[in-house]
Amino acid sequence: MSKEMLLLVDALAREKNVAKDIVFAALESALASATKKRINEEADVRVAIDQNSGEFDSFRRWQVVPDEAVENPDAQIALSEAQQEMPDIQLEEFIEEQLEPIDFGRIGAQAAKQVIMQKIRDAEREQVLSDFLERKEHLVTGTVKRIERGNAIIEAGRIEAVLPRDQMIPKENLRVGDRVRAYLLKIDRAARGPQLILSRTAPEFIIRLFELEVPEMEDGLLEIKSAARDPGVRAKIAVKSNDPRVDPIGTCVGMRGSRVTAVTNELAGERVDIVLWSADPAQFVIGALAPADVSSIVVDEEKHSMDVVVDEDNLAIAIGRSGQNVRLASELTGWAINLMTVEESQKKSEEEQGSIRKLFMEKLDVDEEVADILIEEGFSTVEEIAYVPLNEMLEIEAFDEDTVNELRNRARNVLLTEAIVDEEQLENVADDLLNLEGMDKPLAAKLARASIRTRDDLADLAVDELVELSGIDDERAKNLITTARAHWFE
Repeated sequence: MSKEMLLLVDALAREKNVAKDIVFAALESALASATKKRINEEADVRVAIDQNSGEFDSFRRWQVVPDEAVENPDAQIALSEAQQEMPDIQLEEFIEEQLEPIDFGRIGAQAAKQVIMQKIRDAEREQVLSDFLERKEHLVTGTVKRIERGNAIIEAGRIEAVLPRDQMIPKENLRVGDRVRAYLLKIDRAARGPQLILSRTAPEFIIRLFELEVPEMEDGLLEIKSAARDPGVRAKIAVKSNDPRVDPIGTCVGMRGSRVTAVTNELAGERVDIVLWSADPAQFVIGALAPADVSSIVVDEEKHSMDVVVDEDNLAIAIGRSGQNVRLASELTGWAINLMTVEESQKKSEEEQGSIRKLFMEKLDVDEEVADILIEEGFSTVEEIAYVPLNEMLEIEAFDEDTVNELRNRARNVLLTEAIVDEEQLENVADDLLNLEGMDKPLAAKLARASIRTRDDLADLAVDELVELSGIDDERAKNLITTARAHWFE
């Protein structure tokens, strides 16, 4: 028996390309399982095989648990009872009793064989997966083996992968036997079936395809900084040249469009716009909105958005079919893009100027003419007037030195008064609101002036109400209200 066991282990390890330790562990598990079937299904059995001789010993064991925690007497023993046999034994340790050799019989042997083969299959699959991951392959090429509930099972060498229906290009009709290329989206080690999850819709897929077609990328002369896709319809990629002698767009297009055509064919005819990447966000957005011509652009760093002005003739082009062009440009650049006509831009600018003019006239007690001069010089907040370097304000031709000093003093007095009022307001604000994640003192003081002084007061607000009261953006307002309401559901 022992000699046969060693030969079996050696043969399985060679045939399945797994370590002998794994085969021995599988064999021990199988023998333990078969032993339990002969003595007690609820028992805990351990089998130890001598890897040199092939001899094995079987042990029945009981885990030591607190006296009141014994739930399975066949595999657990109370601490007080265990200490009668072994005074030094501790919780979680085991008491073992060696078993007499058991004749497993035909049924036991069959069960052991099934356990061994399952363990070997698991180990073999893990080994194949590890070999694949070591190659750091992001593109998987294989053949459609079968279709299960709309998902395609792809056979790629010795491994199987799944291409979910929602990761296929829309209107794509894959059949058994088709050759498929896809991007490795993730690995699901908990899955019983294929563990590799593929995607043909991910933006990374188009990046990898261009890396295949454009050798300059492998050489580091060229790189794709980002990509955005409407799978099967249109995509945008942003490219950057690391060598001034290399034209990034022309290189990606290829001779007579050969390179971009190869990618388009792989993506079921998906049209690809190649955009020149720029470190200047405004320039990047202008390029991403092509073929539309941009008249002007205003960047709002705080909200991470841009107001992009185009004339009437370019508006439809900039928006694209069903908003596709502007949506892809936004995803590509990472900026929120607000498209507007020249008239809309002027109207918005006038509204903003009106709001700032009113602020200056009320806070600084100045007339409309002085407020307009400040706006024309680029001032938009009282803080800027209070703390901008004195020499910059003295450059304003319409103001003399006395006027500049008076404006600065008034602005600082306004800020000091508001700070005192804020401190007074904060005295009435509950700690549960002040300590809320995402809250700060200036915002809490602003809310307190609107009688929002507790966490529940904030939780009762709608997102648009909070935005109107505080002036913060929608995303922050939504997160604050969600956090404020969290304790309602605990």
